[in-house]
Amino acid sequence: MTIHLPQGPYEPRATPLGLAPGGAALASRTVFSAAHVVADPYADVSPDSPATVDWDATLAFRRHLWSHGLGVAEAMDTAQRGMGLDWAGAAELIRRSAAEAKSVGGAIACGVGTDQLPPGPASLAEVRSAYEEQLALVEGSGAQAILMASRALAAAANGPQDYLETYAHLLRQATEPVVLHWLGPMFDPALDGYWGSADLDAATDTFLQVIAEHPDKVDGIKISLLDAEREIDVRRRLPSGVRCYTGDDFNYPELIAGDDRGFSHALLGIFDPLGPLAAHAVRVLDTGDTKGFRELLDPTVELSRHLFQTPTRYYKTGVVFLAWLAGHQDHFTMVGGLQSARSLPHLAKAYELADRLGLFPDPELAESRMRALLTVHGGSR
Repeated sequence: MTIHLPQGPYEPRATPLGLAPGGAALASRTVFSAAHVVADPYADVSPDSPATVDWDATLAFRRHLWSHGLGVAEAMDTAQRGMGLDWAGAAELIRRSAAEAKSVGGAIACGVGTDQLPPGPASLAEVRSAYEEQLALVEGSGAQAILMASRALAAAANGPQDYLETYAHLLRQATEPVVLHWLGPMFDPALDGYWGSADLDAATDTFLQVIAEHPDKVDGIKISLLDAEREIDVRRRLPSGVRCYTGDDFNYPELIAGDDRGFSHALLGIFDPLGPLAAHAVRVLDTGDTKGFRELLDPTVELSRHLFQTPTRYYKTGVVFLAWLAGHQDHFTMVGGLQSARSLPHLAKAYELADRLGLFPDPELAESRMRALLTVHGGSR
């Protein structure tokens, strides 16, 4: 039956892609999906209350990702870290997810930041101490650490030297190699000028200096700047053995496919809704079929660019919306009330694009939920 969306009538597809869990381990690329959290819809909270998480549904979604062979990047931006999920909630999420990963043999890496610091200015010593506390928790849980960009460090640092010294201190503290994360201001405006300069060339040089001085402590880097050329340039300048994990939700197929001088691994928020398809595509790439890989993933870019359109930081709303339509959770409620951060036309377009790709395991369920949302918004026709 035709569904009348704000952009016009649409005929939903009748059959999904039908990609079953299991299959060979991913071989040619290391792939993490940054995963969202599921809110408790019955919690009596306000947008500025601490997050109340539905732990059963949240962990079930992580088992879904692991079942398809993906790793989970936990307590990251996609999990609304700093946008509804505070450090207390993130710490509990890390503990629970790390234990779940151990029980199923799933790969997991967790975000280490400074978000337990109180609002207002912090000294560099306080920033270091906050990082150390979170690093100890993540490593103690058995997960790999991802050193996230810190709003507090961005505010406290007076220039590149403060970043060099802070990261050098943290890397010396780390017991295992970590992933360094450079999150651009399009995801978080408070991170503008990270690495001590608003000039991206200068910032890149500082970032690479950190890695060059501690290559044995850096497993890889995740770049989330939505700039394919810069990522390729940085990738080619990395020391041998240090991986590049693309965080570019606009250009991931070409970056993962790579060229004759290298390729990127992946740590992506868009692989939350694309999990089964992304895993299938990488298995095709494992056979050496780059063309087949691109034919599978290239058509998903339109959806990703839609979800991550400006203001990019609200992409989480679309991610959780698609998880609801796909049946991974029973409601479209988010911590911090962030379900209101995107318009009905935006969500309706996300539904159409995802349905065209066959992402919904039960297309009829997705359609019925889309119709329900239209009715709630007064847009049903």
